[in-house]
Formats: sequence, C-alpha cells, structure tokens
Amino acid sequence: MDLHNQSSQIPTTTSAEETQGRTVIAETAVAKVVGIAARGVAGVHALGSGTSRSIGAIREVVGATDLTQGVRVEVGESQVAVDIILMAEYGYPLQSLANSVRSAVYAAVEDLVGRSVIEVNIEITDVYIPTAEAEKPAARTRLTERLGAAVKPSSTEATEPGVHLSKEAGESA
Repeated sequence: MDLHNQSSQIPTTTSAEETQGRTVIAETAVAKVVGIAARGVAGVHALGSGTSRSIGAIREVVGATDLTQGVRVEVGESQVAVDIILMAEYGYPLQSLANSVRSAVYAAVEDLVGRSVIEVNIEITDVYIPTAEAEKPAARTRLTERLGAAVKPSSTEATEPGVHLSKEAGESA
C-alpha cells in the first residue's frame, strides 16, 4: 500500500468513534515531553541525580543529549504517572519550584500526549549555586594580577592549568 498517494484521503478531524485501530505512545516519548517541560521551568538547573548528570555532561561533549535524564514515567491506556529528579538553582523557593514543574508537566502531558496525569513526584537532590562556580576563574585572575609582571605564562607550556614563573624574573619555569 502506498501511503503517500492516499494522504489526501486521511480525514483532518476524527472523533474517538471514527478512529479504527490503537495508538501506542511509548514511555520514552512521554519521558521526553516531560523532560522538555521540566527543563523549561525557571529555577531548574538540571535533571537527574549527580551520577546521571555526570554521564549527561559526557554525552553533551560528544553532541548527544538525553532528554529523559532524571525522568521516569509509567504510561497506561489513559493515564501517566511521573517521577522527576532535579537540581534547583539557588534563589528559587524549592516548594514553589516543584509546584511550577508539576504544573508544566501536567500541561505538557495532557496537551501533547493526550493522557491524564495521575501524579508527578519530584525529588530535589541538590541546589546549584552559580557564584561558587564563577569564583574559580575570578580567583585565578586576581592571583595573576597580584603577582604582576613577575608571573608570566611559559612560552613552551600551556597556560590554563597554572601559572609559571617567568625566566625574565630570574626564576626557572
């Protein structure tokens, strides 16, 4: 059967009584919808436990992303149950964040998947504090500025791992 030639015969609207056949929506598809909805909420830094986030970081380096990371779903004929593990960003009230994620997931699953959601369980495992990560490069810059002209990167070695004393200052690298 050639479906391309019959595409004009497919009705644009159908009711439950008019459709013949069964639609199966895989858990992976629902988990992706949930993952995208949860990541879209302000205050969600990442999904998944520490281990899964580490593996996810490696995946991202090679250009692959797992949209289902930190999401577990159970899909029934007409209902979906969801479990989410996430890391929050500092400054967002955690209970309000969980409620916002829950609302986003309910809306996405009901609108895009067409199933009712019976529960969305959220586990917040950590809080990301941006200033702690931002301090590391700033501290290195301040050290370099304090040492001034006596400290220059060696011309034969990489400058990123550390600071090397300049031969001009009478020290060996």
